[in-house]
Amino acid sequence: MILFEFRLAYDRFLLDAGTKHMAFYESLREAILSGQLPYGTRLPSSRSLAAMYGVSRGVVTEAYDMLYSEGYVTARKGSGTFTAYRPPDSGPIRHAAAKSSPVKNVIAESSAASPNRDGFSFAGTAWARRLLATHETEGRTVGEERGQLFSAGLTDERLFPTAEWKSCMYAEVRQSGTAKLAKDNPTEGDFQLRSKIASELRRERGIVASPEHIVLTNGSMQAVGILCQLLVEPGISVVLENPCYRGFKRAVSAAGGAVVSASVDEQGIVPRHWDSSLLFVTPSRQFPTGAVLSHQRRTALLHWAAERGALIVEDDYDSEFRYGGRPVEPLKSLDRQERVVYIGTFSKTMFSGLRIGYAVLPPWLSEPFRRAKSLFEPSTAGLTEQGALSRFMGSGGYGRHLRRMRRHYGRRLAALQQGLRRLPGGMFSFVPANSGLHQYVAWKGEQDSYSAFLNACLSEGLGWSDGAGNWHDKPLESGGTFGFGHLTEDEISAGMQRIRAIAHKLGL
Repeated sequence: MILFEFRLAYDRFLLDAGTKHMAFYESLREAILSGQLPYGTRLPSSRSLAAMYGVSRGVVTEAYDMLYSEGYVTARKGSGTFTAYRPPDSGPIRHAAAKSSPVKNVIAESSAASPNRDGFSFAGTAWARRLLATHETEGRTVGEERGQLFSAGLTDERLFPTAEWKSCMYAEVRQSGTAKLAKDNPTEGDFQLRSKIASELRRERGIVASPEHIVLTNGSMQAVGILCQLLVEPGISVVLENPCYRGFKRAVSAAGGAVVSASVDEQGIVPRHWDSSLLFVTPSRQFPTGAVLSHQRRTALLHWAAERGALIVEDDYDSEFRYGGRPVEPLKSLDRQERVVYIGTFSKTMFSGLRIGYAVLPPWLSEPFRRAKSLFEPSTAGLTEQGALSRFMGSGGYGRHLRRMRRHYGRRLAALQQGLRRLPGGMFSFVPANSGLHQYVAWKGEQDSYSAFLNACLSEGLGWSDGAGNWHDKPLESGGTFGFGHLTEDEISAGMQRIRAIAHKLGL
């Protein structure tokens, strides 16, 4: 098979890799593994490929040599370079009896090992079995089906200042280059960005933090996972809100922790004298209900942590978008005994593909956290994006973007709440949110009627994020979250009108 012209993701990998030969290597390797360049494909000569992308022939030759040494390509004298990777043929296995895993079984022979969809029987560590079990018990969740109109967690990237962001990215690539990639790539992330985050937190949240105690992560969930690996052992009690963010449950359950269920009401989590040393909480905007924790309860949580010698993990996932009401102080800003870890993310304020989160850590936890992260990521990933974000914040572009999005999102939230009020018979009850990117609703009727209504909306692509998976056991109420950030006011109104029509059709 001869391929005369093809496209590579060269530009994308150049931003990450920083060097041209690595960008060619990574983009070619991806194309081979994905099947874009199937087995036996003849690649362009190094000279023609170099001319196609405007680089020197030596750059392409070095990339080809790397692929050759790893067996992805082969050279035929007088004929050229051909792809040599064959994907595993898993067809017959799907219909065969369950086979033993090719990985040595490190679990006792009595351990349960069920066949997976490929017919293999996997028996890993106890951690692996717990991890797989958390996904099996959760099943499918509506929020993970991004095709639904009102799915939560999405932002409107149509309004993102792409030109300004690209300018920051290009400037970072031009001015930093390989020198920064080679010598200044610590696991805790770009120092300038950590300094910008510290300044932003002091100004906007009242949190006094040193850049040395801030670690950048690949999204906030990586921080949650690392904390569970450091602090949770099998049988250790961990307090979680009920309902709560599903990621907390997965991480704690995978680590073997015993979940202690904490009640939630219209003021957020209800403090108790829990027999535990670790609490995950969303005080600025309880997930998923949106309740804001009162100052009295915030103080009570800090007293509990001090008396128990406990740690509180505070996840502040979208409170940057506040449209009314008095701003509340984060737990971290009230913490005087270094008992709070504050977690934040840029995935909501920037765009979902930018996987940059951060953890503000007590001094005594900073080094263990850094070492745990370095086990998986000795050098931070996405250094170019981190540098560009630092430039974006320093130029004032980030602040302007936030102010603009607050205006748009505030109007969209009002349109959604108006549409919910117009549903027949007041089908949902809700406390109007004044911040964030979703509105939590509770169903007033029976579970059967809710399921029928939700399924009918799903079939029309009008679904929302069902809240059943946020509860620890049996849901105490039916309902979920309506996302609105990615929709215009007209799109929200039209969608709610179609939902009203479905409700009338079902006689609700």
